Amino acid sequence: MKKSIMTVLMILFISSVNFASEDLQVLDIYDYELVDNNIDPFFKAVIKGDLETVAKMIEDGSDVNLRIGGKTPLMYAARYNRADVIRLLVGKGAVVGAKDNQGNTAMKLAELANAKEAMEVLKEMS
Repeated sequence: MKKSIMTVLMILFISSVNFASEDLQVLDIYDYELVDNNIDPFFKAVIKGDLETVAKMIEDGSDVNLRIGGKTPLMYAARYNRADVIRLLVGKGAVVGAKDNQGNTAMKLAELANAKEAMEVLKEMS
């Protein structure tokens, strides 16, 4: 009986280790490591705060008011405290008062994230 219980416990332990070792698709706001390959490149550049790439992609035709998951690039820039990207997006026609599927604006998302620079820039540009 002891051997059966030990065998079952070992199988459970080994299988849980296998599940825990699988790669997770994570967006980490601290190291900005974006491992999800399904993210639109324009949104990825906005989240990273890559101003040059964002400017180039807008120049090449990326829509500053495109919505993915109900959110615009401006909302992501606000959420991740990307003040320079916010200025660029608004300067290129991003709608500051747009709301996501939950009714949040870029300002609200900045407030929720405590993104102080983003809040200041959004106040200036509203």
